[in-house]
Amino acid sequence: MSDPAAYDAVIVGGGHNGLVAAAYLARAGRSVLLLERLAGTGGAAVSSRPFPGVDARLSRYSYLVSLLPKKIVRDLDLDFRVRTRTISSYTPTERAGRPTGLLVGGGEARTRRAFARLTGGEREYDAWRDFYAMTGQVARSVFPTLTEPLPGRAELRARVDDATAWRALFEEPLGTAIEERFADDLVRGVVLTDALIGTFADAHDPSLRQNRCFLYHVIGGGTGDWNVPVGGMGALTGAIADSARAAGARLRTGCEATRIDSDGVRAAVTYREGDRGERTVDARHVLVNASPQALATLLGDEPPEPAEGAQLKVNMLLKRLPRLRDTSVDPREAFAGTFHIAEGYEELATAYAQAAAGAPPAAPPSEIYCHSLTDPTILAPDLVEDGYQTLTLFGLHTPARVFADDHDAVRDDLLQSTLAQLDKHLAEPIADCLAPDAEGRPCIEARTPLDLERDLRLPGGNIFHGDLAFPYAEDTEAAGGAEGGGARWGVATRHANVLLCGAGAVRGGGVSGIPGHNAAMAALGE
Repeated sequence: MSDPAAYDAVIVGGGHNGLVAAAYLARAGRSVLLLERLAGTGGAAVSSRPFPGVDARLSRYSYLVSLLPKKIVRDLDLDFRVRTRTISSYTPTERAGRPTGLLVGGGEARTRRAFARLTGGEREYDAWRDFYAMTGQVARSVFPTLTEPLPGRAELRARVDDATAWRALFEEPLGTAIEERFADDLVRGVVLTDALIGTFADAHDPSLRQNRCFLYHVIGGGTGDWNVPVGGMGALTGAIADSARAAGARLRTGCEATRIDSDGVRAAVTYREGDRGERTVDARHVLVNASPQALATLLGDEPPEPAEGAQLKVNMLLKRLPRLRDTSVDPREAFAGTFHIAEGYEELATAYAQAAAGAPPAAPPSEIYCHSLTDPTILAPDLVEDGYQTLTLFGLHTPARVFADDHDAVRDDLLQSTLAQLDKHLAEPIADCLAPDAEGRPCIEARTPLDLERDLRLPGGNIFHGDLAFPYAEDTEAAGGAEGGGARWGVATRHANVLLCGAGAVRGGGVSGIPGHNAAMAALGE
């Protein structure tokens, strides 16, 4: 049977948000066509086997889940689970000439003892407990709003109902709150890291981009917990794709959209499928699961300047976990949570200053975790039996600009510098623990912002498609918009029937499905 020439909705881009939108619309009885230029759906939320001859399915790009609402999982009947991490984080350091560190997790009493061991008293733990009690209250107030019509600033502030929390997270640079509450440099750094994931900023950046990043990292699920996707990220996007297909959505891969025309009431999408030439289909609504830059190009508009990405993503497969210099901690606990490297408060400030000047950080900060400790299903049974483990490393303060002159050489040097920072806290070099692939090469790969721009078309390599936005509309804006319109849901473009359902939407960023849900609600007139 030939494909129809018109649909209720055409979705451009088959990342997880586009799939969520397709599933919602199809389940509502709408005819849906989704176009994805790559050979498979999933975008950055995919599982793959990057090392030849090794049966290890890694979450190659996105790797943890926090912002995905249970509502979406329930609404779409997704066959998908996550597992919690019993350890939140471990941060190694050296004090008084001896290796030590800060282990957060394993119960309140254990965490309190770890703080006292590191800092010599109760003050820092009490400050930590009070600070995260505050962010927890904000999370419980804000997270439910992400799948509701976009609130105004005053409305969200009233829902938070805490002037101190509002000022600390929404009005003043985060560095102010951190420095007022914490005295220990390492503790300050651990708090700050959540403000810098994929975000190139200083603790006192007046733009507050660090605050926005921090907010999204502490509100997920109303708790701020970051969970491990069972089966890897591909299990999530595979489940959403199955839901969309089961509801009748047509998912077409290898189809690249080249143009969108709209008069605000009807739209047409032109796409190319391999060497078969171009075809145009009509639609009542077009939902774009791509960057604002890609959307502008499709509409024939001038693209906005991209926001610079600033991360180094490294995937590794190990024969065994490395031993630690701090023998008080089991590596199986240290790597199960987030393992912070060179992320003291002053270290982060120094790395930012060096990168802002165009040079790679001399001591690159990064954080690491081991997916397979929580979810061994991503490894073949023989690898599990032999003790193999995965490591995912996410480097901070490595903006695209530092790779501009000699990308491959800078990437290789930066990778070695990053691993050297890790080695400072290990009793054996990480290189000795790397598993070989089928050709005898070490199982390690690194991806820079420029790699992500090339492979996934993320402008500037920015994993959020741009700077994150606070989850409200300014009170001077028409937050309500036309009833059921894109402005009401934070997904509007200049065309009433063209909606942005990617990470660049208000309340976008991360693996959440929220922009997909919100664009679908706008298209349905909810």
